Amino acid sequence: MPTSGIAFRASATPAAQLALSELTARHGQTPLGRATVVVALGGDGFMLQTLHDTQSAGLPVYGMNCGTVGFLMNGFEADGLAERLALAEETVINPLHMRATTAGGRVVEALAINEVSMLRAGPQAAKLAIYVDGKLRLEELVCDGALLCTPAGSTAYNYSAHGPILPIGSDVLALTAVAAFRPRRWRGALLPKTAVVRIEVRDAEKRPVMADADGRSVRDVISVEIRSDPTICHRVLFDPGHGLEERLLVEQFA
Repeated sequence: MPTSGIAFRASATPAAQLALSELTARHGQTPLGRATVVVALGGDGFMLQTLHDTQSAGLPVYGMNCGTVGFLMNGFEADGLAERLALAEETVINPLHMRATTAGGRVVEALAINEVSMLRAGPQAAKLAIYVDGKLRLEELVCDGALLCTPAGSTAYNYSAHGPILPIGSDVLALTAVAAFRPRRWRGALLPKTAVVRIEVRDAEKRPVMADADGRSVRDVISVEIRSDPTICHRVLFDPGHGLEERLLVEQFA
């Protein structure tokens, strides 16, 4: 990986700002248009933001953890950055494309690297109908919500909702219920990466639902269509032996 021309990005936290000052003093700050690599300083949320913000540049992004969890990040160390970048291994992630329609007829499109989720926005459980490739697969899911995640996002909200961890190289998506009430025993589904998932809200006026794609929220949705977008490739860099595939395995044996 070329190490000349680093574009640093940092979250607003004191730790990330301190790291930014130290690293730019050593390596300089290259404008995004002339950079060969982006270094993101922060936590997982900031890493997702950086991947979205720099998507059009097509540059690899190397994250250094200045936050809490840092699943998508490498450990922070001020020394040896050029050497680490030179040895870094690249993982390519395709995001999900969300097309949400609201009760008022507004259509909102957004991309999600981790997951697209639909969550109840009122005191009553949501009632959702799930279609896969145009075929009704679940007529009524009574729940707090449902989500569709990528392998990269399978250890995030999906894992907290008791969904499966997906190997990073697998061409599958995980569809997971959030606190399912009926069917009580429904544990979700593994779908091919090419699947188009449509989730429709039943009784939306009485049981409002919101949709979320990596933090971009849409209220009062009546339907959401989700599909993987193979035309967009996020290039994420990891230190050797600490890539997403290894981290996913570690999580399953923790």
